Amino acid sequence: MKVLVCALLLYLCPLSISLAQDAPKPRESPLDIVTAHYKNSYLKITYCQPKKNGREVFGKLVPFEKVWRTGANEATEVTTTQDISVNQATLKAGTYSLFTIPGKEKWTIIFNSDLGLWGAYNYNPKMDVLRFDVAATPTLDNLICESFTIRIDQKTDTAEISLLWDKTQVSFPIRFIEAQP
Repeated sequence: MKVLVCALLLYLCPLSISLAQDAPKPRESPLDIVTAHYKNSYLKITYCQPKKNGREVFGKLVPFEKVWRTGANEATEVTTTQDISVNQATLKAGTYSLFTIPGKEKWTIIFNSDLGLWGAYNYNPKMDVLRFDVAATPTLDNLICESFTIRIDQKTDTAEISLLWDKTQVSFPIRFIEAQP
């Protein structure tokens, strides 16, 4: 009788075998975050870093004159807790997608209010809140930057944001605006 009950229980409630899950594989374009602080202001840029991997980057992998997510995977996002001046225009406190339009000699920098986008596939120019052009220059000493990198070089209430990849550097100034009492 006991054998029959055990067989019936096994039939009705099969044993569940638990297997260890494989650890998730790291992304080919890893996540990176750069930040800057000034007094009560905080700036954070969240982006993914694609690699050159021997490819021709600008003009091929990233086409000229087309909107780019400015990194890999999800669109790059910029968050500021206070209003800041970007290239001498005011960017209100908040979170924005950062898009660019690379060109051979100049790039268009775009701060867009649409968030949570994968790439630039659903980019909507009607959501742009700030747009300006900057010169594209060779990297220092024509060094090759293997991973796409965003750098913030801060000097007190001012900073320069640089986008670097392959042999290209694009930079623009920001200034933290002190809140008035």
